[in-house]
Amino acid sequence: MIQIKAPGLSFDQTGSMWKPVTNAPFGRDLQLAVIDDDGVHALVFACQRELAGWRSVVTGAHVDIRPTHWRVWDPQTAMDETSSKAP
Repeated sequence: MIQIKAPGLSFDQTGSMWKPVTNAPFGRDLQLAVIDDDGVHALVFACQRELAGWRSVVTGAHVDIRPTHWRVWDPQTAMDETSSKAP
């Protein structure tokens, strides 16, 4: 199984500011955050906003999510957060 989100991300622990998804730009690589029953999580892959929703930058596939926040994609930040939360 491919990991799609980093576990247990807290907005206060991030290195850059998260912005509300309502003002996410189109056509840019973004890191998205979602809130689910387990808490707040940042996706570990870049997405782009399109008129029809969101797609994965890597695969081009539609991603069926309802993100709450975004920030500009930074692969190093995504990797750092994922490895710092690993069991």
